[in-house]
Amino acid sequence: MTAIFLSAAALLAWIMCCMFVIGLKARDNSLVDIAYGPAFVVACWGAWCLSGALTLHFRPLLLLVLLTLWGVRLGLHIGGRHSGRGEDFRYRKFREAWGNTIIWRSFLQIYLLQGAVVLVIATPILLTIGAPGGSWAWSDLLGVLLFFIGFLFEAISDWQLTVFKRGGANKGKIILHGLWRYSRHPNYFGEATLWWGIFCIGLAAPFGLYGLISPLTIAFLLLKVSGIPMLEEKYRGNPEFAAYKARTNAFFPWFPREADSSASLARRVKP
Repeated sequence: MTAIFLSAAALLAWIMCCMFVIGLKARDNSLVDIAYGPAFVVACWGAWCLSGALTLHFRPLLLLVLLTLWGVRLGLHIGGRHSGRGEDFRYRKFREAWGNTIIWRSFLQIYLLQGAVVLVIATPILLTIGAPGGSWAWSDLLGVLLFFIGFLFEAISDWQLTVFKRGGANKGKIILHGLWRYSRHPNYFGEATLWWGIFCIGLAAPFGLYGLISPLTIAFLLLKVSGIPMLEEKYRGNPEFAAYKARTNAFFPWFPREADSSASLARRVKP
């Protein structure tokens, strides 16, 4: 089991070092986000290949196939979104704040930290590669269902937002239709849900319960750190977003609240 985690860690360190060099040359640390999904794919498939067992047990192979579907789609989406845009505003803020220390701080706090986060989140898959467990269980079926619910939420909401922003006609506007009518961050909800699905698939493996760290870490990052808080800070003082925020759940999809109460709340938060 240790060798599997060490193999994944070594592959992630190599990926992040390569991305650091690319980001340094391009003066764009947000390029690392393009590698986020593919990094999971390379690290987990690599750990499976280097494990020596190359087991054909259905559970690790199922997880690896689902992971590849998610990681490749996410990488293509972020890569397409990033094209021609330059460094993301969150990374620009780091660049401005870190000044002359940008090189070593970005290496440690962006690249190596992201590699470490990927390793933690990949825990259910790596544990299952090492000890896949027995035959099909109810948790496998539940996990596949949760994965595809989350995957579709993330993929559809990403596509809706891409179409909304296409051509620049809606620049500065807030998307209010589709899945975004029911959640301010349906893509994040989908991301969290699919990782709960991956955890459930790994639950029938001998060490599956330890994989709980994965969906908990994802939820914490999205809800409290680099997801919703940093993105919504960008819209502070925007009256359209204030009204949207007043009537729409941040994370869990639900029907919008009444327009009258939303307008009242929006007036109170408007600077």
